[in-house]
Amino acid sequence: MAFQTSNGRTQASLAEINVTPFVDVVLVLLIVLMVTVPVIESGIDVNVPQTRTVANSTEERTTVTINRKGELFVGAEATNIHDLGPKLHRLMRDPARQDVYLRADKNASWEQVAHVLDELHVNHITKIDVVTKPYEKGQQ
Repeated sequence: MAFQTSNGRTQASLAEINVTPFVDVVLVLLIVLMVTVPVIESGIDVNVPQTRTVANSTEERTTVTINRKGELFVGAEATNIHDLGPKLHRLMRDPARQDVYLRADKNASWEQVAHVLDELHVNHITKIDVVTKPYEKGQQ
């Protein structure tokens, strides 16, 4: 499409799309995604046991999860028990803060939980908090 300027000359219209706003929006979405992904709890289905005392902690720590099938996860990534120690040491950069949350399904075998606890202790990870949920009203 062409148009005529005020001095009578014909010019082609500017048909280029300005991509700067598009790039700005994409970068903002990328930043939002990078901030929210670590906050989202892993999608591993675990029914943790209920207890009367539950410590509320807002600390961000590495989570080791055992599902009801006995599968082991670090964060959301499936892991072999023999790779657990080295993987945790790679994730935990500060040697003074070698602590983890242990989420175990209440139907997971005690033997699997004991093996994971043993593997953590062998790798000098001794600050382990077991994740539980409080009893609902009327239960106990």
